[in-house]
Amino acid sequence: MLPDNFVLVTSEDGVIIELIEATNAGDNIEQLKGILTPGFVNAHCHLELSHMKGYIPEQTGLTGFILKVVFERHFENTEIVAAIKTADEAMFQNGIVAVGDICNNTLTIQQKSNSRLRYYNFIEASGFPPDVSESRFKRSRDFYDAYHAVFPESSIVPHAPYSVSPELFALINDFPGNRVISIHNQETAAENELYQSKEGAFMDMYQKMNIDVSSFKPTYKTSLQSYLPRLNNYQSLILVHNVCTSREDIQFEKLLTTLQPRQTFYCLCPNANLYITNSLPDVNLLVEQQSDMVLGTDSLASNHQLSILEEIKTLQKHFPGISLQTMLQWATINGAKALQMEKELGSFEKGKKPGIVLIENMGNAGISSTKRIL
Repeated sequence: MLPDNFVLVTSEDGVIIELIEATNAGDNIEQLKGILTPGFVNAHCHLELSHMKGYIPEQTGLTGFILKVVFERHFENTEIVAAIKTADEAMFQNGIVAVGDICNNTLTIQQKSNSRLRYYNFIEASGFPPDVSESRFKRSRDFYDAYHAVFPESSIVPHAPYSVSPELFALINDFPGNRVISIHNQETAAENELYQSKEGAFMDMYQKMNIDVSSFKPTYKTSLQSYLPRLNNYQSLILVHNVCTSREDIQFEKLLTTLQPRQTFYCLCPNANLYITNSLPDVNLLVEQQSDMVLGTDSLASNHQLSILEEIKTLQKHFPGISLQTMLQWATINGAKALQMEKELGSFEKGKKPGIVLIENMGNAGISSTKRIL
């Protein structure tokens, strides 16, 4: 945080000219009450699920939530597209400037083409039985081609350890141009249980979805320690949720990173975690381990709003020892780095156009609102 005697100088369209002491800034300085911050980066979202807002009850558990999404997400396209437009515009008003967005179809392309937000599109691939890996990857590749034609910032990524076979992991890992990878990681204890013993809630889910898992063999390790060695061809990795990530998992990830330098970011989506499982990751452990952190909203199917400020407020409530300054770093420059957009976004540096947000109503009760300035 800079002291009060600094002035932010920008062009009319928001390009940063300089940060300068007030005594050298001249006249006509606008005084604002609150904290000026660069625009927020939402590192994990599912814009395509915006039509499911309020549709799935809270605290169904992850497997119950997945079954609802898989079997009940199919609304009329006009309704889906209208909800996408509304959610995109709401994120802009909430001070978000960039989004790492999960894509399982092409329905968000039109709105993103007209959006004031910048998107990194994560085209998701999933398929747990090995014999569907080729066909599932081809489908994802077709979606990727449609997105990449409009948005160069796109990747094909694994959905989650419980939905991607080793064969599909290999196809994703070998795909050229996957500079940034995102994966849902250890969102529930059942994910680790699956890999450690081939038991638990996911086995019940596979049965309900008629998925053959006879070829799956437990590794007797946590899910992260089982799948992460299969991903090594990237520059930036975003691990999303991390509710059941342990100290040993974090240290395992660090060891792999030292063997092949790249950057890993742990994405927190606390409001979605509370919505689905009423649990939260050990954020203090992640901070203690000096992990690089970013923030996401997940989808409106698992959240009441798409607001990074609301994620910060939830983290403040449950982890009061972590400073607002630290969380704002997660929400801005860290998110920009994770999506490889730090040359334009994430900080008030000369020549950048990061967006400008005013955090208002500071007080003993904490922050309460934001106002977009540019």
